[in-house]
Amino acid sequence: MFDRILIPVDGSDPARDAAQLGIDLAAEHDATVHGLYVVEPVAVAEGGAGQVLDAMEAAGEEIVSELAEQAEAEGLTAVTAVETGVAHRKILEYTDANDIDLMVVGTHGRTGLGRYLLGSVTEKLVRISDVPVLTVRPDDEEE
Repeated sequence: MFDRILIPVDGSDPARDAAQLGIDLAAEHDATVHGLYVVEPVAVAEGGAGQVLDAMEAAGEEIVSELAEQAEAEGLTAVTAVETGVAHRKILEYTDANDIDLMVVGTHGRTGLGRYLLGSVTEKLVRISDVPVLTVRPDDEEE
């Protein structure tokens, strides 16, 4: 049913929980795991932008490498990427470009004003994605 499962990661606990579930689903379906980390550019003082971007990309490479190791330990094929841009847009572009069948995405479990002020990449994906999006909420004990 699923041949290619995308797991967008950001290094957070909810993303790690989603990664484990995504890997478990991939193992059940003998699917390829796609790990994607999106670096969202930030405004920094003049002269430091390149260093900040490099550090964020390096952190992203480490995070997707950990995901790949986790998937490969289960005997799965893993493909990883680090992209720069607006997170939900880059995730949707990646989904289209790689013929993804399912996204497994962690959510921080924010509600009300917190979700309104911070926005939600996961919520945007659920609303506008052409492929199914499985959301993984944090345990109540972890909030």
